[in-house]
Amino acid sequence: VQLQASGGGLVQAGDSLRLSCAASGRTSSVYGMGWFRQAPGKEREFVGRIKWSGGTYYADSVKGRFTISRDNAKNTVYLQMNSLKPEDTAVYYCALASRSGPTATMIRIYEYDFWGQGTLVTVSS
Repeated sequence: VQLQASGGGLVQAGDSLRLSCAASGRTSSVYGMGWFRQAPGKEREFVGRIKWSGGTYYADSVKGRFTISRDNAKNTVYLQMNSLKPEDTAVYYCALASRSGPTATMIRIYEYDFWGQGTLVTVSS
């Protein structure tokens, strides 16, 4: 499975941006997909996830501002980011989980089997 993330860029605080993550290869077995981000000097952190059976879950820091959706026909997951803040600046990674993990929230890095290369989002104040 290969994941290609795109859509990052430089925006101002309050702007919106939509990231895409296209999956290719053996995508017949997908439990869910998630988005993580890593700011300079910080650890990679969970942003949100969507299960193929339905249902989304978000980190408190983005809840109400970010929305994950998917297009089955295109094997693509989107991260719509609204009301962006400078603290949202990070490299954003998409990830794919091929099976269920120990937590229903799927917020742990180890619950994902495949990762995209990351796309940089910079929010200026």
